[in-house]
Amino acid sequence: MPLAVRVPTPIAGMPIPGAFCFRSLAMPTAILVDGGFFIKRYRQIYTNTVDRSPQKVAKNLHEICLKHLSSNQRKARDLYRIFYYDCPPLGKKAHHPVTQRAIDFSKTEEAVFRTALHSELRKLRKVALRLGRLSDSSNWQIKPEKLKELVKKEIAVDDLQENDLLYEVKQKGVDMKIGLDIASLSYKRLVKQIVLIAGDSDFTPAAKLARREGIDFILDPMWNPINQDLHEHIDGLMSTCPQPKRTEKSQ
Repeated sequence: MPLAVRVPTPIAGMPIPGAFCFRSLAMPTAILVDGGFFIKRYRQIYTNTVDRSPQKVAKNLHEICLKHLSSNQRKARDLYRIFYYDCPPLGKKAHHPVTQRAIDFSKTEEAVFRTALHSELRKLRKVALRLGRLSDSSNWQIKPEKLKELVKKEIAVDDLQENDLLYEVKQKGVDMKIGLDIASLSYKRLVKQIVLIAGDSDFTPAAKLARREGIDFILDPMWNPINQDLHEHIDGLMSTCPQPKRTEKSQ
């Protein structure tokens, strides 16, 4: 005779004793994007004018990131969040040293593009915009190729044109935010995998920390060549954007 087992009467709002809770077996993945590197590399890969609008760039960025979740891997992956790191455009005015013309940097083509792109990214689901700031020293710099010509006396100072000079600005806080977010995601066990879209070795200490905490760390350099010694600090190398038609030198 089979052994009779008394099944407890369930109480509304309370879990049934002995019931099993099944959790998703997918791998939570956070994707971190170095905005400065992404835009520079994007413009080298997507050469068609139709791909250059802020709306199209935001759409393509989102697709590039999501492809990391649907690539041919053994484990399914869930998106935790996409973090995009950049700086708001410079909002000051300055006089050009060659033409003496007043320039409003907030109205330049690049500033308008960055502002619109940030606005588009804010509309996307599970995309977090992480902004640093631009620091300027009120200095103008001669472009390297023109500086060489000046040193060789191939041209004179009076030969410099408006486009031969650049206003010096530097990003502040972006690398620190990337490092802090990698550490926070790792220590709090919020994800099991981090994908970093970047192209330099500044992330190496943060990558080491994440791997020590058991995080699967993937680098996406958008097909840009990387230093060979970086391979020992990552768990994988994968680019999901279109591959350039020709082999490029390291940028």
